[in-house]
Order: sequence, then structure tokens, then C-alpha cells
Amino acid sequence: MRKLVRRYRSLPIRARLAMLVAAAVAFAVAAVSVTCWFIVQGKLYDLVDEDLQKSSQRPVQAGQVLDLLTACPQKPTDSTYSGLRAHDTVYSQLVKADGTACVSADSTGVVRTTAADRSVVGRDIGQGGILRNGVDSEGNDVRVLTMPLIVITNGVPRVYPDAAWMTAVPLRNTEKTLNELALVLLLVSGIGVLGAGAAGLAVARAGLRPVDKLTEAVEHVARTEDLTIRIPVEDDSEDEVARLSRSFNSMTASLASSRELQQQLIADAGHELRTPLTSLRTNIELLTRSEETGRPIPPADRKALLASVKAQMTELASLIGDLQELSRAEGQRGERVQVVPLLDTVEAALRRARLRGPELTIKADLEPWYVRTEPSALERAVVNILDNAVKFSPEGGTVEVRLTDGVLTVRDHGPGILEDELPYVFDRFWRSPSARALPGSGLGLSIVARTVQQAGGEVTLTRAEGGGTVATVRLPGAPMPPPGTTTA
Repeated sequence: MRKLVRRYRSLPIRARLAMLVAAAVAFAVAAVSVTCWFIVQGKLYDLVDEDLQKSSQRPVQAGQVLDLLTACPQKPTDSTYSGLRAHDTVYSQLVKADGTACVSADSTGVVRTTAADRSVVGRDIGQGGILRNGVDSEGNDVRVLTMPLIVITNGVPRVYPDAAWMTAVPLRNTEKTLNELALVLLLVSGIGVLGAGAAGLAVARAGLRPVDKLTEAVEHVARTEDLTIRIPVEDDSEDEVARLSRSFNSMTASLASSRELQQQLIADAGHELRTPLTSLRTNIELLTRSEETGRPIPPADRKALLASVKAQMTELASLIGDLQELSRAEGQRGERVQVVPLLDTVEAALRRARLRGPELTIKADLEPWYVRTEPSALERAVVNILDNAVKFSPEGGTVEVRLTDGVLTVRDHGPGILEDELPYVFDRFWRSPSARALPGSGLGLSIVARTVQQAGGEVTLTRAEGGGTVATVRLPGAPMPPPGTTTA
């Protein structure tokens, strides 16, 4: 059985569908055929029984019965007792209480008696007789009716107490008809099953043609890595195959977009890394040449050169960290998601911001708020927002931070962002032309946007009235942590 199951599973899906259709049709045809055969059998037996009932209603003369019981021939001989034979029966005989059969002269043969036949002897006419299948002396199938024997004595009909009347008809024609019907039904069922199998195979081929196209498309993508391929789908089609095709098209479009973004990220990262690496190489070559030639660099210049190298190394490390943050897969983040007190995160970021801008005045108005996200990513995002505010604030300026009902706003009083630059502020490596002289990689706001979106929130940058920029972060959460949760 297991081998058959394994073989079935190894078949192509269209062959399995054809087999399932053929099996379902075969079961239905078999059920209908068997039901039809039994119905016809019942109808034919009803006709035979009706014929026997009609033939058993004629009373006979008492003298004829006595003559037949006295002689009690065991097989048909002559026509002396022909009065006992009904006009439409073939077998006619009397059965005694001991089971002895006395056969009418014009009977076709002798029907074997049973205990059921003997039980009818002497039975009242109101109790009726019995109908059964039996055999004659030669083993032929017959339909038998045994009834109480009604005799006429002095013109009065009565039940004869010592014998019963058995009449029977052969079932050869009935069985022949049933056998022929069974053969016809078997042939029709076989043709139906074969036709159903062929139809099922044709339907499977037609229904799986879109799947074949999908398979070819997948194989083409695997072979050529061409993500531009699309499967045609009718706009109004809503079946499973159409949904699968649309899903495949969406998947390839997403993969193509992801690849394009990846290539763009690599190109941008290479461009951004080239500048600090070139500067580092130049400075190191100057230091090396000074050592090799024995011509020392003036102490002030050497100090400035080393400070430049340190700054470029710091910038390079920051850029690499930002790239690692952006390249982390989604699945690497979900395991560290937990309930985070946003108030504590903002306060920690404020402490770092005050160290970076000691000459600035940073005002904070914070209320408790709890969100579900990754703690380190959220802190990095808030730090990036505050770093931007500190970096673009004028010396002695003010930065205003407010956290109310899950909305964090950071407002600086710097030069602000031009209206035509606002759509690009969250793009990777994008930097305002006026800010390119300042340190940074152009990835900070990209990291902020990604972190906030993963937490289910949104972030916007707008120009503030009176100058400066307002960064607004909205995060879903609650003023109290959910019961039973552990906060970061």
C-alpha cells in the first residue's frame, strides 16, 4: 500500500488529477449501475410474482386432488391430472405434510420442496402463501409460490387440509435479462470511466497550463536571473491560478526593486567610502614619505595631519556602522523586539546630545510612552534626529524636544530645509548641498525612517515657522506598559 502511495505521489499532478476524476466517475457510475440493476431485478421479480399470484387463484375439483394424491407421481407422466395445471405456469404439483411432491402430468418438471412449503399445508386461506426462489430436480432456478389448496366439494370451495399447491416458473429468461443488463452496464461503465479519465486529463492540461507558464517563468528566472519576466493575467480573473500568477509577478517586481536598491546602495557606498579612504591614503602617504626621506613634518602640521586621520577614521567607522544597520535583514530584528519606554530612550539620547553640543540649550518636555520595537534601533534613531538638530543649530541656539501621546517632536533653529529638498531627506546618502561640508554619511535619516516604519509609526521633516526644522515621529503604543510584559 505504501508503495502505491509513493508511486501515486511521484506522478505528475495532471496524471493525479486525471486519476482522481476517473476514480470519482467510476465510483458514481458503479453506484448508479448497481442501483439500476437491483431496481430492474426487483421489477422483474415483481412481474413474475404477480403472474404466479394470478395463476394460483383457480380452485380445483376434489376428485382430481384425490386422484393425484393417491397416485402421487414423482414426475410428469400423462395428462390425467391436467386440471391442476394453471394456464400460465410451467411447474405444478401438490406437496404433502411430509414434504412429498405429487407432480401434475403436464408439469415441466419437479420443484424441490422445503420446510417452508410444508408449513403452508392446512393453512387458512387468509394467511396466504409464500414466495421464494428454488430449484427443480435438474438444478434449474425457479420462482416458487406455495399456497393453501382450495378444492370444490359439493360445489363449495374449501381449504384442503392434507396438501398445498405449488406453482413455479423458470427464471432462465429473467436471469438472462439481468445478466445482459449487467453486461451492458459494465460496458457503459467502462466506457464512461475511460472517457472520464481522458476528459480529466484534458481538463487537467487546460487548467494547469497557467501553472506550466509559471514553472517556465520560475525556471527562466533561476537560469538567467532575469527578474523582468511577467506572467500575463486577465484583469477580471480571480481564480487560484490567477492569484498565484499575480503573487509571482509581485514577488519578481519586489525582487527586482530590491536588487536595484541593493545595487544602488553598493554604488553609493562605494562612492561615499572612496572620499575618506582617498583622504586617509593621502595623509598616510605624507607621513610615510616623511619617515622615508628623513624630512620631518612641522609639529603643528603633523598634529593637524593626525587629527585629520583620526576624524576620517571616525567618519569611516560611522559610515560602515550605518551600512551594517541598513543591510540587516528583517528576520534578524524580530527576535529582539520588546516593549521599550520611549521616555528613557529619549532621555538617554538627550544626554549624548548635550555632550555633543555643550554650547546649545536643549529644552525637553517629556511624558511616559511605551512602544514595541528593538531598543537599540530606537535609541539610534532618536540619537540621529537629535544629532541633526545639534549639527545644524547655530552656536548658542536652542533645541526643543517634546514627547506627548507617542508623538516626539524635535525643533531646531538652524537654516532649515528647502521645500524642494524635503522629498529626498530620507533617501540613502542624500545630503543637502549646503550640508555636504559637514561631517556625516547621509544615512542617518534613512535609518530613522526604517526604524520608525518597522515599529509601525511614521516620521516627517517640515520647515518650522521662524526658521529651523521640525522632526516629528509618531509611534503606536500606550502611556503604560501592557500587563505582564518586561520593559527594556
